[in-house]
Amino acid sequence: MKKTIAVLPGDGIGKEVTRGAVSVLNAVGERFGHQFTFNYASIGGGAIDEFETPLPDETIEVCKNSDAVLLGAVGGPKWENLPGDLRPEKGLLRIRKELNLYANLRPVSYYAATAENSPLRPEIIEGADMLVVRELTGGLYFGKPSERRQVDGEDGVVDTLSYKKSEIERIIRLAFELAEKRGKKVTSVDKANVLESSRVWRETAEEVAKDFPEVKVEHMLVDNAAMQLIKNPKQFDVLVTENMFGDILSDEASVLTGSLGMLPSASISVEGPNLYEPIHGSAPDIEGKNIANPVAMILSAAMMLKTSFGLDKEAEAIESAVRQVLESGSRTSDIANGKKAIGTNEMIEEIKATILENQATLNKMNNNS
Repeated sequence: MKKTIAVLPGDGIGKEVTRGAVSVLNAVGERFGHQFTFNYASIGGGAIDEFETPLPDETIEVCKNSDAVLLGAVGGPKWENLPGDLRPEKGLLRIRKELNLYANLRPVSYYAATAENSPLRPEIIEGADMLVVRELTGGLYFGKPSERRQVDGEDGVVDTLSYKKSEIERIIRLAFELAEKRGKKVTSVDKANVLESSRVWRETAEEVAKDFPEVKVEHMLVDNAAMQLIKNPKQFDVLVTENMFGDILSDEASVLTGSLGMLPSASISVEGPNLYEPIHGSAPDIEGKNIANPVAMILSAAMMLKTSFGLDKEAEAIESAVRQVLESGSRTSDIANGKKAIGTNEMIEEIKATILENQATLNKMNNNS
């Protein structure tokens, strides 16, 4: 298989962890006989410095002409005082619109090897395995007007939460389709006791549920969902919600793994290439120190292989290598929990070597048989 992948390293540790993902994908290509071509482009703060925009048109073209997109991270204090339309995060929001990335998928899985890093008791998180499905191109982050204005003679502000019913229906339908392949349960999160948008959301979820009789649906208010994620995370299978609620809840769910550095994500397009990125930020305070955790970015690459390319065995090779390396005791500082830590580059090399060693072991077993 030959695939072209757009690589947007971005800012801060994005450059370091993206380098790791590319290295691991090259190992997968070597093991399974695939050819991956990587085309690099700018986004975020680095793009502002070079092109005076957080998302150059050239970057959009590179992405649209690729089979999938890998994104590191954007942002940092260097650009915090720029006007709102020139901040690095605007590049992230715009690429979602340009590629029609309407759904963000964030799997949250229990890792026995790193359970001690979670502030939750082991019996609460053991066996937790959920998928957070977040609407990505509507809601407060994109609604207009969004501006500062005079209100009754004083400074005020307005943000707009806007959705078309079709936008709500497609994200909820995707959640049900994914649940059919998992635990056959959808938890739809809203604030229907207060917001009209949430009442439409809940009504739409009930309508879509009729097309999936084998999937159980439950409705949960967002404040209760935030509590239940900590109190009883094992009750969730697929959790679907609107843009801002999903942003908050999926970050909260990272506490199950003990580190943001462990969680990948996929952003699904209506028709173009999908985009894959870790859920963590650019962490400029640790940039260049060789201590960033590359696992989330590497697992995002695994999601790309499975979701965009249908390469299930190859994705499992990465996931299995990550588990093996963690179980061997190798840790970056964010998950070391007081034990000896290894660096970003060392973690990348261990995962890459494990992928290749597993193939060598398999070849040896086949030859002996």
